Amino acid sequence: MHNFLFTSESVTEGHPDKICDQVSDSILDAMLAQDKYSRVAVECLTTTGLMFVAGEVTTNCYVDIPAVVRGTLKDIGYTDPEYGLDSSDCSVLTAIHEQSQNIAVGVDTSKKHEQGAGDQGLMFGFACRETDSLMPLPITLAHRLAMRLAEVRKKKILPWVRPDGKSQVTIEYENGIPKRIDAVVIAVHHSPEVSRKKIRSDIIEHVIHPICKSMMDRNTKIFINETGLFIVGGPEADTGLTGRKIIVDTYGGYAPHGGGAFSGKDPSKVDRSACYAARYIAKNIVAAQLADKCQVQLAYSIGVAAPVSISVNCFGTNRIPEEKLSVLVREYFPVKPADIISQLKLLRPIYRKTAAYGHFGRNEPEFTWEKTDKAAMLIAELGGSKAARLRARAVRSPVCKTFYEVPSKRSQTRSAGRKSNAVGQIVHAGSLGSAGTLPAY
Repeated sequence: MHNFLFTSESVTEGHPDKICDQVSDSILDAMLAQDKYSRVAVECLTTTGLMFVAGEVTTNCYVDIPAVVRGTLKDIGYTDPEYGLDSSDCSVLTAIHEQSQNIAVGVDTSKKHEQGAGDQGLMFGFACRETDSLMPLPITLAHRLAMRLAEVRKKKILPWVRPDGKSQVTIEYENGIPKRIDAVVIAVHHSPEVSRKKIRSDIIEHVIHPICKSMMDRNTKIFINETGLFIVGGPEADTGLTGRKIIVDTYGGYAPHGGGAFSGKDPSKVDRSACYAARYIAKNIVAAQLADKCQVQLAYSIGVAAPVSISVNCFGTNRIPEEKLSVLVREYFPVKPADIISQLKLLRPIYRKTAAYGHFGRNEPEFTWEKTDKAAMLIAELGGSKAARLRARAVRSPVCKTFYEVPSKRSQTRSAGRKSNAVGQIVHAGSLGSAGTLPAY
């Protein structure tokens, strides 16, 4: 194992590209809520004062798309013309037509035809033991910083914060294990009245320290609005498009990406559903202690149900042969489109929630692909002493856990006078070992 730095970024829900992802998925949800068999592929573009929605849809329901667009913008916080996009008076243009019958004939189920993939392509899923969500630490922290930026805005903890924003975290790894935060980058959209000095002090106190302080040291670099001003933000500053934050949506660059975006696509599109299935597979393999790190690739041909290939790569951390893991994947996990949709319950209006702060690593009841309900089955399949050893290892070897917590004023009062490293801590345990300098879990 070697020492290295690795960086991942995230963006807030008010980022122009994420506006478009959320609008696309809100439209998808509105259709699935009325007709769960809707076929939807909707893209959005936004710029100053404008939302443009285009795509292909086949459905039996009617959706008031401008109303969905305006409601989504209002929820995000674009409610002031000064932000360059106002939910109440922006222009909403639509150009939506029916899905091609050439595609439908390969995807629709009939007595003579099993539901095939909605397109060709390759999809990846990944899991590792760096966090309790079995996600890489850099993207986990980047998402939590972005979520905290939205939280301090919506709760008016920092009333000068506006909807747009970005975060970035660089982790130093020692022998392949997260050791410390080397750098934090924040870009925060703000009102013109606030000074740069106040922006920096407020963001460090209310955003960075609650998430990151316990992994920071005197050498950690902090960069906040390094161009000086970020008054003009959102679609007024940058045109937004659906599907332009696919690395933010997945693993922050820590694992490969097949290239297909998620938002605005119903689950017949394997760009979305097969990525969810691949994550489900990888997470259960790691949760079962069959590997400490697992990457799954699924690949499809349009109109064909079975994957053309399944690949499992555990980077040398596997405790049984990868060939055996590939056999277990085919036996125990859904990999055909209809099976994925059925087992993961994907014909529900659940997608707006996925469209900001990552599709993976979140403990949301709708995110069925995050369940580890197959882990015990995988261990049991091995049988005998090997299964017993894996069960014992699962008890002895907790993952490197992280959690985000901003204590209440009462708890801060109770802890006054105690020696404390952080307002809210990221706590690591287990595999950090001697490389860790953090409190025990």
